[in-house]
Amino acid sequence: MAEDNVVYVGTKPTMNYVLAVTTQFTNNPKEVVIKARGRAISRAVDVAEIVRRRFNTDAKVKDIKISTEDLKTEEGGTIKVSSIEITLEK
Repeated sequence: MAEDNVVYVGTKPTMNYVLAVTTQFTNNPKEVVIKARGRAISRAVDVAEIVRRRFNTDAKVKDIKISTEDLKTEEGGTIKVSSIEITLEK
């Protein structure tokens, strides 16, 4: 799948990401992937549900992947951060 169809969720307001996903669907991709890490995971789930229930009611959750990533800290150590990928399809 093209990297163009990926929306990375961070600290911006939820509706910014809803708009990004909806815009991707208007460009006619069959799938859009919503990715988030750490505290943004709950926002990513909110984005997926708002898109499915309000804006693109024909969109369905195709796949959900969860994992843990090792990130390097500034001190040279590593920390584990949870991540999620939610794939929506038309």
